[in-house]
Amino acid sequence: MSLLEITNLSLSIHALKILRDVTLSVAPGEIVAVTGESGSGKSLTALATMQLLPKGAELSGHIMLGDQDLTELTEAQLCEIRGNDIGMVFQEPMTALNPVQTIGAQVAETIRVHHRDVSRQEAEARAAETLTRVGLPRDRFPLSRYPHELSGGQRQRVVIAMAIALRPRLLIADEPTTALDVTTQAQILALLKKLAQEDGMGLLMITHDLAVVADMADRIIVMRHGEVVEQGETLSLLQNMRHPYTKMLFEASGHRVSLPEPPPPKPLLEVRNVIRDYRLPRTSLFGHPGHFRAVNDVSFTIQRGERLGLVGESGCGKSTLTRALLGLEQVQGGSITLNGAPVFSGTRPNMDVRRQMQVVFQDPFGSFNPRHRVDRLITEPFHLLPDPPQGADRIRAIDEALTAVGLTPKDARKYIHEFSGGQRQRIAIARALIIRPELILFDEAVSALDVSVRAQILDLLADLCCAYDLTYLFISHDLSVVRTVTDRVLVMKSGEIVEQGQTEDVFERPAHPYTQSLIAAAPVLPQFEQARA
Repeated sequence: MSLLEITNLSLSIHALKILRDVTLSVAPGEIVAVTGESGSGKSLTALATMQLLPKGAELSGHIMLGDQDLTELTEAQLCEIRGNDIGMVFQEPMTALNPVQTIGAQVAETIRVHHRDVSRQEAEARAAETLTRVGLPRDRFPLSRYPHELSGGQRQRVVIAMAIALRPRLLIADEPTTALDVTTQAQILALLKKLAQEDGMGLLMITHDLAVVADMADRIIVMRHGEVVEQGETLSLLQNMRHPYTKMLFEASGHRVSLPEPPPPKPLLEVRNVIRDYRLPRTSLFGHPGHFRAVNDVSFTIQRGERLGLVGESGCGKSTLTRALLGLEQVQGGSITLNGAPVFSGTRPNMDVRRQMQVVFQDPFGSFNPRHRVDRLITEPFHLLPDPPQGADRIRAIDEALTAVGLTPKDARKYIHEFSGGQRQRIAIARALIIRPELILFDEAVSALDVSVRAQILDLLADLCCAYDLTYLFISHDLSVVRTVTDRVLVMKSGEIVEQGQTEDVFERPAHPYTQSLIAAAPVLPQFEQARA
């Protein structure tokens, strides 16, 4: 008997068709993955199951949880079911948690909202027990901690604890690992699988990456444009994909690009024994403040025309090092030079060096001002130039930058909200290219993109390497991406470079145990499918 049975589910919002005759089921203890690109209807299928739909939504079909049709229940009845019978884990834990409440209070609140006869002390005891189940024991993670005191993976564990605190029959996980590094992602996926097995709980897992659920899900459902285009048992579906869209998703998940050969070595950026410390608060009134060393004695060189990767878990010091390279933070020791000139001059950034570097951020929408048109957005780096182009020269530079990234000159007069996520990232790359910098830093530039869009952006990088002889530092927690777009890779742990070398050498023969653990944790598609594709 199915735990969740969705039959012919259709959804319109203000007359716009979103879902069309979606039919799927989840049995007790079964893990079902719903996959597809952004806009395919995955998340709205989950929200429809929870009956958390926006105003103007019109729903038809049936959503049966056991013998109850959720589409016929009142809001009060649904509130009893949410949390008790259905739990949900959202993609971004920091926005799902209350920043001014402790983790213990938030898990205990979930219990007390549904069981008002439970005392505060009993709720806290059950909260501590649930947090221990998800890997946050009370002796190491007191209930008094706040979300900002935890890492991304630990925050996601708190969200999972809130979702399972009342032992629901069904757990819905909406992209629960997208923002996490590979080892944390592997831990969260293993945790979800363990909870489903131990509690006999049905798990509906929503993701855009087939590799994430290939060895976890019992069944896979592929959605596109609000419809289910293919579904079946995981092994059978991956061995016998029928729909072209499923095949495209699979190929995009393992997409590889070919980079041109780098030119002969010639140092461009030299980092020597860099140290970056942060001051810690005083622990007593007259005590001396401590220091946290985020970057410890880091040295490396980027050659002109080289594509260098930087990988490591969250908190390893990647972002701190990036800010130091850009001259946004002063280091306490060592030196950073570009073409022999220091990035920092005295106590101020060296603007002559700063204008030779650009950065592409993770979130393309958040890195743009939505009130400005594209032509103004991509010419922002012109303020770094002593004599920025004007008039026809400015228009020519805009047209060339947009054309180089696969857009058209007509796009210059549009606003950023008129573009898809992949197009926004192309615009971010155009902004980085427009002043022809010596070095570009890509900071998790494709981690938020669908697999097919990610493949397009990686192809674009390969094309730009041929056309512009790009030199870049590619920072990412996605090892499969780093492997295909870099010549050499650095592995960072606890503020130190623990391993470096040619990318293929490091991936094929990792020497450091930390590198080995990173590679082992990275999700991969089944080998037989890779060979067939």
